Amino acid sequence: MAFGRRRKDRAESGYVPQEQETVEETAAGTGDGPAQGPFDVADRPSEEGYVDLGALRIAATQGLALRLEVEEKTKRVVAVTLDMDGSSLQLQAFAAPKSETLWDEIRGQIVKSVSSQGGTADELEGRLGTELLARVPAQAQDGSKGYRVARFVGVDGPRWFLRGVFGGPAAMNPDAAGPLEEVFRNVVVVRGDAPLPPRDLLQLNLPRDASPLPKRGEEAAKPEPPKRGPEITTIG
Repeated sequence: MAFGRRRKDRAESGYVPQEQETVEETAAGTGDGPAQGPFDVADRPSEEGYVDLGALRIAATQGLALRLEVEEKTKRVVAVTLDMDGSSLQLQAFAAPKSETLWDEIRGQIVKSVSSQGGTADELEGRLGTELLARVPAQAQDGSKGYRVARFVGVDGPRWFLRGVFGGPAAMNPDAAGPLEEVFRNVVVVRGDAPLPPRDLLQLNLPRDASPLPKRGEEAAKPEPPKRGPEITTIG
Protein backbone atom coordinates (compact mmCIF):
# COMPACT_ATOMS: atom_id res chain seq x y z
CA MET A 1 0.00 0.00 0.00
CA ALA A 2 1.26 3.43 -0.91
CA PHE A 3 1.96 5.56 2.12
CA GLY A 4 4.08 8.66 2.28
CA ARG A 5 4.00 12.42 2.40
CA ARG A 6 2.59 12.98 -1.07
CA ARG A 7 0.06 15.75 -1.30
CA LYS A 8 -3.03 14.65 -3.19
CA ASP A 9 -5.84 16.56 -4.84
CA ARG A 10 -9.22 17.11 -3.25
CA ALA A 11 -12.12 16.20 -5.56
CA GLU A 12 -15.72 17.34 -5.28
CA SER A 13 -17.17 14.12 -3.87
CA GLY A 14 -16.41 11.36 -1.39
CA TYR A 15 -16.94 8.80 -4.19
CA VAL A 16 -14.40 9.04 -7.02
CA PRO A 17 -14.83 6.77 -10.07
CA GLN A 18 -11.52 5.17 -11.02
CA GLU A 19 -11.66 6.36 -14.61
CA GLN A 20 -12.39 9.96 -13.55
CA GLU A 21 -9.91 10.36 -10.71
CA THR A 22 -7.47 13.24 -11.19
CA VAL A 23 -4.36 14.31 -9.30
CA GLU A 24 -3.50 17.95 -8.73
CA GLU A 25 -1.14 19.74 -6.40
CA THR A 26 -2.77 21.48 -3.42
CA ALA A 27 -1.47 24.25 -1.25
CA ALA A 28 0.45 22.95 1.74
CA GLY A 29 -0.54 23.85 5.29
CA THR A 30 1.80 25.50 7.74
CA GLY A 31 2.31 22.29 9.77
CA ASP A 32 1.86 24.30 12.96
CA GLY A 33 -1.59 22.89 13.76
CA PRO A 34 -4.77 24.88 14.14
CA ALA A 35 -4.49 28.52 15.14
CA GLN A 36 -7.65 28.16 17.24
CA GLY A 37 -9.11 25.13 19.06
CA PRO A 38 -10.28 22.48 19.64
CA PHE A 39 -10.31 23.67 23.22
CA ASP A 40 -10.06 22.08 26.61
CA VAL A 41 -12.95 23.00 28.89
CA ALA A 42 -10.46 24.79 31.16
CA ASP A 43 -9.79 27.24 28.33
CA ARG A 44 -13.42 27.60 27.21
CA PRO A 45 -15.57 26.94 30.33
CA SER A 46 -18.74 28.77 29.26
CA GLU A 47 -21.57 26.66 27.78
CA GLU A 48 -23.20 29.68 26.14
CA GLY A 49 -23.69 29.12 22.41
CA TYR A 50 -22.79 25.43 22.65
CA VAL A 51 -24.75 22.17 22.51
CA ASP A 52 -23.67 20.09 25.52
CA LEU A 53 -23.09 16.41 24.66
CA GLY A 54 -21.15 15.49 27.77
CA ALA A 55 -17.56 14.93 26.67
CA LEU A 56 -18.00 17.29 23.71
CA ARG A 57 -19.56 20.71 23.29
CA ILE A 58 -20.44 21.77 19.76
CA ALA A 59 -20.85 25.42 18.77
CA ALA A 60 -24.35 26.06 17.45
CA THR A 61 -23.95 26.94 13.78
CA GLN A 62 -26.50 27.86 11.12
CA GLY A 63 -27.29 24.88 8.88
CA LEU A 64 -25.49 22.33 11.05
CA ALA A 65 -27.30 19.05 11.81
CA LEU A 66 -26.15 16.80 14.63
CA ARG A 67 -26.50 13.01 14.59
CA LEU A 68 -25.55 10.86 17.57
CA GLU A 69 -24.22 7.41 16.70
CA VAL A 70 -24.98 4.39 18.87
CA GLU A 71 -22.94 1.20 19.22
CA GLU A 72 -25.40 -1.58 18.43
CA LYS A 73 -24.13 -4.05 21.02
CA THR A 74 -23.79 -1.75 24.03
CA LYS A 75 -26.54 0.76 23.10
CA ARG A 76 -24.39 3.69 24.10
CA VAL A 77 -23.49 6.88 22.24
CA VAL A 78 -19.98 6.48 20.84
CA ALA A 79 -19.69 9.28 18.29
CA VAL A 80 -21.33 12.41 17.00
CA THR A 81 -21.60 13.17 13.29
CA LEU A 82 -22.15 16.74 12.08
CA ASP A 83 -23.76 17.27 8.67
CA MET A 84 -23.55 20.50 6.69
CA ASP A 85 -24.07 21.26 3.00
CA GLY A 86 -23.67 17.64 1.92
CA SER A 87 -20.49 17.03 3.94
CA SER A 88 -20.01 15.29 7.28
CA LEU A 89 -17.64 15.38 10.25
CA GLN A 90 -17.58 12.49 12.71
CA LEU A 91 -16.12 13.27 16.16
CA GLN A 92 -14.85 10.94 18.87
CA ALA A 93 -12.96 11.90 22.04
CA PHE A 94 -10.68 9.53 23.94
CA ALA A 95 -8.79 9.54 27.22
CA ALA A 96 -5.04 10.01 26.79
CA PRO A 97 -1.92 9.86 28.98
CA LYS A 98 -0.86 13.06 30.67
CA SER A 99 2.66 13.05 29.25
CA GLU A 100 2.19 11.29 25.88
CA THR A 101 0.42 11.96 22.59
CA LEU A 102 -1.66 9.48 20.59
CA TRP A 103 -2.10 10.92 17.09
CA ASP A 104 1.19 9.62 15.63
CA GLU A 105 0.42 6.06 16.75
CA ILE A 106 -3.24 6.21 15.75
CA ARG A 107 -2.34 7.38 12.24
CA GLY A 108 -0.27 4.25 11.82
CA GLN A 109 -3.19 2.10 12.94
CA ILE A 110 -5.53 3.81 10.49
CA VAL A 111 -3.06 3.17 7.67
CA LYS A 112 -2.97 -0.55 8.54
CA SER A 113 -6.76 -0.72 8.71
CA VAL A 114 -7.19 1.01 5.34
CA SER A 115 -4.50 -1.20 3.78
CA SER A 116 -6.27 -4.34 5.00
CA GLN A 117 -9.31 -3.21 3.01
CA GLY A 118 -7.28 -2.78 -0.17
CA GLY A 119 -7.12 0.99 0.14
CA THR A 120 -4.44 3.66 0.46
CA ALA A 121 -3.77 6.39 3.02
CA ASP A 122 -1.58 9.42 2.33
CA GLU A 123 -0.15 11.65 5.02
CA LEU A 124 -0.21 15.39 4.40
CA GLU A 125 0.12 18.67 6.24
CA GLY A 126 -3.23 20.42 6.11
CA ARG A 127 -4.98 23.33 7.74
CA LEU A 128 -5.64 21.22 10.85
CA GLY A 129 -2.11 19.86 11.16
CA THR A 130 -0.92 16.40 10.09
CA GLU A 131 -3.78 14.53 8.39
CA LEU A 132 -4.49 11.29 6.55
CA LEU A 133 -6.38 11.12 3.27
CA ALA A 134 -7.73 7.57 2.96
CA ARG A 135 -9.26 5.92 -0.08
CA VAL A 136 -11.04 2.58 0.25
CA PRO A 137 -12.37 0.66 -2.78
CA ALA A 138 -16.14 0.99 -3.08
CA GLN A 139 -18.90 0.27 -5.55
CA ALA A 140 -21.50 2.82 -6.60
CA GLN A 141 -25.21 2.03 -6.92
CA ASP A 142 -24.81 1.72 -10.69
CA GLY A 143 -22.16 -0.97 -10.19
CA SER A 144 -19.17 1.16 -11.20
CA LYS A 145 -16.00 0.82 -9.15
CA GLY A 146 -14.34 3.69 -7.39
CA TYR A 147 -13.20 4.87 -3.97
CA ARG A 148 -14.77 5.98 -0.73
CA VAL A 149 -12.68 8.89 0.53
CA ALA A 150 -12.24 9.96 4.17
CA ARG A 151 -10.00 12.62 5.68
CA PHE A 152 -8.74 11.88 9.21
CA VAL A 153 -7.57 14.64 11.57
CA GLY A 154 -6.46 14.43 15.18
CA VAL A 155 -5.65 16.73 18.09
CA ASP A 156 -3.79 15.78 21.27
CA GLY A 157 -5.10 17.78 24.22
CA PRO A 158 -4.46 17.70 27.99
CA ARG A 159 -5.29 14.05 28.88
CA TRP A 160 -7.58 13.71 25.84
CA PHE A 161 -7.38 12.99 22.15
CA LEU A 162 -9.97 14.20 19.62
CA ARG A 163 -10.37 12.46 16.26
CA GLY A 164 -12.31 13.88 13.35
CA VAL A 165 -13.27 12.17 10.09
CA PHE A 166 -14.42 14.37 7.19
CA GLY A 167 -16.64 12.79 4.54
CA GLY A 168 -18.33 13.91 1.34
CA PRO A 169 -17.00 17.01 -0.48
CA ALA A 170 -15.21 18.18 2.70
CA ALA A 171 -12.87 15.18 2.47
CA MET A 172 -11.35 16.43 -0.78
CA ASN A 173 -12.42 20.01 -1.46
CA PRO A 174 -10.82 22.75 0.72
CA ASP A 175 -13.63 25.21 -0.01
CA ALA A 176 -16.31 22.69 0.99
CA ALA A 177 -14.30 21.77 4.10
CA GLY A 178 -14.03 25.33 5.42
CA PRO A 179 -17.31 25.57 7.38
CA LEU A 180 -16.87 22.18 9.07
CA GLU A 181 -13.21 22.93 9.81
CA GLU A 182 -14.40 26.04 11.65
CA VAL A 183 -16.84 23.88 13.65
CA PHE A 184 -13.98 21.49 14.47
CA ARG A 185 -11.76 24.35 15.66
CA ASN A 186 -14.50 25.48 18.07
CA VAL A 187 -15.16 22.08 19.66
CA VAL A 188 -14.70 21.99 23.45
CA VAL A 189 -13.57 18.72 25.04
CA VAL A 190 -14.69 17.96 28.61
CA ARG A 191 -12.28 15.28 29.86
CA GLY A 192 -13.51 15.08 33.46
CA ASP A 193 -11.45 14.02 36.46
CA ALA A 194 -12.28 10.30 36.51
CA PRO A 195 -9.26 8.03 35.95
CA LEU A 196 -9.58 6.29 32.57
CA PRO A 197 -7.25 4.00 30.63
CA PRO A 198 -5.71 5.62 27.55
CA ARG A 199 -7.91 5.26 24.43
CA ASP A 200 -11.13 4.77 26.38
CA LEU A 201 -13.94 6.72 24.76
CA LEU A 202 -15.11 9.74 26.71
CA GLN A 203 -18.82 9.47 27.38
CA LEU A 204 -21.23 11.31 25.10
CA ASN A 205 -24.80 12.11 26.09
CA LEU A 206 -27.93 13.35 24.38
CA PRO A 207 -28.56 17.09 24.72
CA ARG A 208 -30.73 17.83 27.72
CA ASP A 209 -33.79 18.65 25.60
CA ALA A 210 -33.55 15.52 23.42
CA SER A 211 -35.16 12.10 23.77
CA PRO A 212 -33.36 9.61 26.05
CA LEU A 213 -31.28 6.74 24.70
CA PRO A 214 -31.03 3.20 26.08
CA LYS A 215 -28.72 2.75 29.08
CA ARG A 216 -24.99 2.80 28.49
CA GLY A 217 -23.40 -0.65 28.23
CA GLU A 218 -20.34 -1.82 30.10
CA GLU A 219 -18.11 -2.90 27.22
CA ALA A 220 -15.57 -0.36 26.03
CA ALA A 221 -16.02 0.87 22.48
CA LYS A 222 -13.22 0.46 19.97
CA PRO A 223 -12.06 3.45 17.90
CA GLU A 224 -13.69 2.13 14.71
CA PRO A 225 -16.58 3.86 12.88
CA PRO A 226 -19.74 2.93 14.84
CA LYS A 227 -23.27 2.23 13.71
CA ARG A 228 -25.36 5.28 13.02
CA GLY A 229 -28.23 6.02 15.33
CA PRO A 230 -31.53 7.61 14.36
CA GLU A 231 -31.33 10.64 16.65
CA ILE A 232 -31.07 13.86 14.63
CA THR A 233 -31.03 17.35 16.11
CA THR A 234 -30.61 20.51 14.01
CA ILE A 235 -28.55 23.19 15.74
CA GLY A 236 -28.28 26.77 14.64
